[in-house]
Amino acid sequence: MTMQRPAVVFPEGFRWGAATASYQIEGGVDEGGRGPSVWDVFSHSSGKVANGHTGDVACDHFHRVAEDVAMMAELGLQSYRFSIAWPRVIPDGRGAVNPDGIAFYDRLIDLLLEHDIKPCPTLFHWDLPQALEDLGGFRNRDTARWFADYAALMVEQFGDRVSMWSTFNEPWVYAYHGHAAGVHAPGLTDPHSAVTVAHHELLAHGLAVQAIRAVRDDVQAGIVINSCNIRSDGEPPAPPEQVELIDLIHNRWWFDALLRSEYPPDLLERFGDLADAVLPGDLATIAQPIDWIGINYYFDILVQGSGGQTSDRMTGELPEYPTTVGVVMAPERAVHTDMGWPITPSGLTERLIRLSADYPNLPPLYITENGCAYDDEVVDGKCHDPRRIDYLDQHIRALSAAIEQGVDVGGYFQWSLLDNFEWALGYDKRFGLVHVDFDTLQRTPRDSAHWYRRVIDRNGLAPVPTA
Repeated sequence: MTMQRPAVVFPEGFRWGAATASYQIEGGVDEGGRGPSVWDVFSHSSGKVANGHTGDVACDHFHRVAEDVAMMAELGLQSYRFSIAWPRVIPDGRGAVNPDGIAFYDRLIDLLLEHDIKPCPTLFHWDLPQALEDLGGFRNRDTARWFADYAALMVEQFGDRVSMWSTFNEPWVYAYHGHAAGVHAPGLTDPHSAVTVAHHELLAHGLAVQAIRAVRDDVQAGIVINSCNIRSDGEPPAPPEQVELIDLIHNRWWFDALLRSEYPPDLLERFGDLADAVLPGDLATIAQPIDWIGINYYFDILVQGSGGQTSDRMTGELPEYPTTVGVVMAPERAVHTDMGWPITPSGLTERLIRLSADYPNLPPLYITENGCAYDDEVVDGKCHDPRRIDYLDQHIRALSAAIEQGVDVGGYFQWSLLDNFEWALGYDKRFGLVHVDFDTLQRTPRDSAHWYRRVIDRNGLAPVPTA
């Protein structure tokens, strides 16, 4: 019997967009006075990135910005979430401002507005100026203050045209993948550094919100968190206390600090001296009133027990979750994306409802990233990608289900507009609505791009027959 996913309509005023990040698409790393970032150094270090790929050229958005914005307009985007490269506008992270870098983002913002696309910049998407990393990066408490100075400058420069600002993108990833697991820049494997960075990022966020408000009181300030459910999935089951610990590190550390002005006491006790960067008064600074929170959702984290095989490292089986012991990632499911990530759309509904229930003061949410990697190539000028369309359809329906249950969500940004530099995986994983030939830099909108245009036009989803 043939079933049908029903039509879905979103609330009036709901905004549809797509997202990118500076180092992943811009290129032009040696042009226009830009300083080096930690990702320039990391990607040029032997063995750090698949196939020796770097972001030196990426999608060449630095030179093709007008073409790319015109393409966004053709695809009907109402909003565009991008990140500002801190080393492009302040090459050393503090001190002298680079006028050519300011001019690039001036041009991007003006082009977006000319096409009636709302610009939504993120101030930090992992490309820290290397000059600041040389001073300790976010392990150095002073970097939080320098970040606030940078935030104030950006709002001074662009706040007359940009109303929606994000301080950080996925601070968990930068802290733990970059400083505990070592698989992202700057490539450290030190749990103490990771927890210190996790705290200093939030401190920097709070100081930046204060700085933004001092410059303009008519802009919206927020932060983007990669939030997901943690589930035991597989045999033997993961110990419940370890599942809860991962949830505390991955989710509650961030939301409790932002919305309750505290870190989970059980987690602080577990961390012990790992969290010695937390000083009196910091949580009050972190918990500044904010106008919105972005949620990046791709999949639920599935773990299982290690069968009694534990590591003698302090970080246990999962270095990106310090102090975990006796738990490993669950094996890859039969249904997954090219990243090996499980497809768990119902988890999006559950996560949004849980956040709304756990935090009565939760500000409006936006889905700031959601997407999937599939390597569907161009054939005769077309790129068919039915798996991406199905993935997006399922997750947008899951989002609609949460809204129907009362969760306040103002918009959805697909990840990503373009195939791009996928961090340590280089150019091997493709998330784009638009296929990019990295030899010629030719852009070819996939079927999913045209499908997404129809979603935007109808502010919702058409019914879909299913087997």
